[in-house]
Amino acid sequence: MKKVKLKQNLSIAIISFMAVSSFGATVQGESKTKINADAAILVNADTGKIVDKYNEDQLLGIASMTKMMTEYLVLEAIDKGRIKWSDTYSVSDKVYQLANAPGLSNVPLHADEAYTVKELYEAMVIKSGNGAAIALAEVVAGSEGEFVKRMNAKANELGMEHYQFVNSSGLSNYDMLGMHPEGTDANGENMVSAEDMATLAYHLIKDYPEVLKTSGTNYKYFRKGTDEEYLMKNTNAMLEDPAHSYKGADGLKTGTTPFAGSTFTGTAERDGVRYISVILDAKDQYGQPSSAERFIQTRKLLNYGFNQFESAQFTLDDAVKKKTVPVKDGNEFEVEMALDKSIEARMRKEDIDDAKLKLNLDKSKLNEKGELLAPIEKGEKIGELILVSKEKEEYILDHLKQETKVEVYAAASVEKANWFVRSARNIGEFFVSLF
Repeated sequence: MKKVKLKQNLSIAIISFMAVSSFGATVQGESKTKINADAAILVNADTGKIVDKYNEDQLLGIASMTKMMTEYLVLEAIDKGRIKWSDTYSVSDKVYQLANAPGLSNVPLHADEAYTVKELYEAMVIKSGNGAAIALAEVVAGSEGEFVKRMNAKANELGMEHYQFVNSSGLSNYDMLGMHPEGTDANGENMVSAEDMATLAYHLIKDYPEVLKTSGTNYKYFRKGTDEEYLMKNTNAMLEDPAHSYKGADGLKTGTTPFAGSTFTGTAERDGVRYISVILDAKDQYGQPSSAERFIQTRKLLNYGFNQFESAQFTLDDAVKKKTVPVKDGNEFEVEMALDKSIEARMRKEDIDDAKLKLNLDKSKLNEKGELLAPIEKGEKIGELILVSKEKEEYILDHLKQETKVEVYAAASVEKANWFVRSARNIGEFFVSLF
């Protein structure tokens, strides 16, 4: 791939230019938080709404964040009963060589041992074990080549648009000792845009929230009490690392290769509010790649979401002065409106007091004078209360975009008045109209 070779061969030659040009462009980009990275995004994990972004659609290297897709397919296979946590795997020659290759992130796997799917999964998620990821690909699909096909198919199914998966681990294919997956380029790289990494994280958390229990584990012993006992320390420094720990952090995945730089898909939850952040190729203050900066830049993104935004609630009192609607031909002249629940929205603090609400009554239930027509049942839907956004809202997936609204109901029943009362009223209205 030309992109791979270009970045490898020219990275040293252009580092000074990056410090002046690329870094400057990042600071001057769309991001409200001035993130120092090639690309970044912050997303509300509940709604999929984009809170902040920079260069979010560019296809870039993701390194071991690739394992998030492997995690999804493993958890899906478990969920659908195709494999079980207790299933055992005998190490293939390919996995043995790559799981014990110097310089690669791994939990060593022995050729003469069998490992459970659970053990391999934890080694992949917590320690970012490359051999474990490839082993799981073989468990799920029979071969890593077939698994890669499923990875790309699942990306399409999840609504991702800018992606290229070439292996299950996130290694550069040229680092796989000539054993890269069949059907992929020997110099292939796993590449996904920041927005699509957020999309994958959104689905992973929504569909399989149990992933957070493992990704949020700071350390765990692999095969504790055996000759293979190995302390797995999580690569996510935002969990409990003294320099980078962050309240509420519990995932998701780091990544580092010469091609991708230092990357991180993070997530944190506070008071029932969860954000997803993605940093691709983090840079330090001089515009140079930095492992620590992926956590520093993630903190900036998450702080923006948690500190600058607030969960606001709105009721009918915030929208109208009079909470009743006139009724035509009823035994009452009006009916009070009610809500089952208030409108809830995550908004910038400075925008809450100026929030605009719109009451839309159901036109099919109104006459030309804007009156409801009796009879009306208590609890009958008569309209909607809508929160009107002051600016264009963007979401990681188009189908997630929807109006923030709640239904408006009749608070009481209004029976239709009898014929005599209706006739008297009509006569009275006639004479009023004459004079």
